[in-house]
Amino acid sequence: MFIGAIADDLTGATDLALMLSRGGLRTIQTIGVPTHNASFDGIEAVVVALKSRTIPAADAVAQSLAAARALLDHGVEQLFFKYCSTFDSTDAGNIGPVTDALLELLGETTTIACPAFPANGRTVYNGHLFVGDKLLSESSMRDHPLTPMRDANLVRVLQRQSRSAVFLISRQTVSQGPEAIAAQLARNAGIAIVDAIDEADLRAIGRAARSSRLITGGSGIGMSLGGNFPARCGHAPAPVVAASGGSVILAGSCSAATRRQVEVAIAAGLPARQLDPIAIADGRTSVADAVEFVLAAPDQTPLLFSSADPVTVSAVQDRLGRATAGEVVENFLADTAAQLLERGVTRFLVAGGETSGAVVSALRVSALDIGPEIDPGVPWTLARDGKPIALALKSGNFGADDFFLKAWKLLP
Repeated sequence: MFIGAIADDLTGATDLALMLSRGGLRTIQTIGVPTHNASFDGIEAVVVALKSRTIPAADAVAQSLAAARALLDHGVEQLFFKYCSTFDSTDAGNIGPVTDALLELLGETTTIACPAFPANGRTVYNGHLFVGDKLLSESSMRDHPLTPMRDANLVRVLQRQSRSAVFLISRQTVSQGPEAIAAQLARNAGIAIVDAIDEADLRAIGRAARSSRLITGGSGIGMSLGGNFPARCGHAPAPVVAASGGSVILAGSCSAATRRQVEVAIAAGLPARQLDPIAIADGRTSVADAVEFVLAAPDQTPLLFSSADPVTVSAVQDRLGRATAGEVVENFLADTAAQLLERGVTRFLVAGGETSGAVVSALRVSALDIGPEIDPGVPWTLARDGKPIALALKSGNFGADDFFLKAWKLLP
């Protein structure tokens, strides 16, 4: 295997697996740390999906190291630590502590941090992360319920988390090509925030990192890495052939993008029901109710969503507590998905990283094959466990406004 990746959430893992697959590497995604006897015959890249983005930093480090050791035992040449293209983290971590621990494990002193994903509007310039034409700190991520991003300067953000020195490789250097980037990396020790405003920049950064044992960043750079192994790769993703069965959309994300997707789906006439976390917590809304709502529309794709604006989310968090508010919805949608599978639903579109992790766990899926791309960063996937389950696992911030409508056109 060439690349072993450790992703801090499920949708981010799927996003990276898609990019590596598009880049020509035969790629699969595992849910959790692969076992020592896992079979990866013919596989060139493995992406391990953890749920470590917002857990305590020490736990995130422990899980990431366990994944790294398992991948190294399977013979990977290069490790990739994947986090969100909006650099979701707090001053306590977890990006910095995990990167430090992986460098120490490998005996390395230098790596890159490149969250840029221009196709989805994430760019880095002069060390500042932009979401579209807004600084990260002025985007909707400013009010993220778990990782509010109030500083767009990634050098400052990462330095507050990391023991390593953090320095900038500017766009001026990046524009000079892979050799200039590699030369600056060779002259410094620590973690380099690397500017990137287009895909040409990502290709240059990917080539410059060919000899690095550790890469960190978003999924955007993943597509450029396959070219570092040109003599041995050239895989094209296969279409997802899903078993017949019902379909459902489960949206636990409260991001602005997901809220727009919910609005468009409802306007198009999809059956929809909004979930109130407080009503779930006090027993007024049951899983059985949600299941019957979905099954009542066998010829349509029903939508269950908890997505709400920041004011409503804040009020719920004040009532239930920040962690509990999220867990209530995630567990509810996960239990609903498990019961729907038993009742013949086999096609699941899930919005939100934490929600996706809970749903996949409830469905007992351990690994995924990567299928066609719906929108940048979001493919259809197919469970490898022999279960006839098709899954589209979407980061809350990703996808066009009509994502909930057009995704189904890619399934036979």
